[in-house]
Amino acid sequence: METKQGKKIVNGVNVEELLHTIDLIKEKPDIAKFKFRARNHWMDGTHNRATVKDFYGALKEDDSREAAVFEIDEPPVLLGKNLGSDPVEYLLVALSGGLTTSMIAHAAAKGIEIRRVSSRYEGDIDLRGFLGISEDVPVGYREIRVYFTIDADISDNQKKDLVQMAQKYSPVFNTITKSAPVSVHLEK
Repeated sequence: METKQGKKIVNGVNVEELLHTIDLIKEKPDIAKFKFRARNHWMDGTHNRATVKDFYGALKEDDSREAAVFEIDEPPVLLGKNLGSDPVEYLLVALSGGLTTSMIAHAAAKGIEIRRVSSRYEGDIDLRGFLGISEDVPVGYREIRVYFTIDADISDNQKKDLVQMAQKYSPVFNTITKSAPVSVHLEK
């Protein structure tokens, strides 16, 4: 545990600020309502480009960060040019960020110091669903597997508890496993 100018910092997280934010949200629940956004433009073939910049949160619009650009494409075997990652790979990336962020923040709140966390993700897809060849084959991932390695001075059971906590509190994990409704519209 490190302190910077009197602030308790665990795993790079300012714990006092985290606890203050939690207390503030308990008093004013509307502060917790966020709306994240992404935009996408088709480029050519299977290549498209997504941009993330602004969002709504803590009762205000925020466009203070630089835009993050994500190149999306397919590998040549799937008729792409490898100009970016496949969308299903980005789903694994989002899952990795969600689980890791949740684990680190909740560990910090509990005062658990972590030296290193690494994880790997793999998922199985049968393209017969995507290609419309078989109605019996799911279009998306059939299964996703996640493997964590945690370097910390805690027991294996406590490490397992951290992995469970990451799943419980990750919005990405919960969206994937519990499926949020998605509505798709044609804008005019």
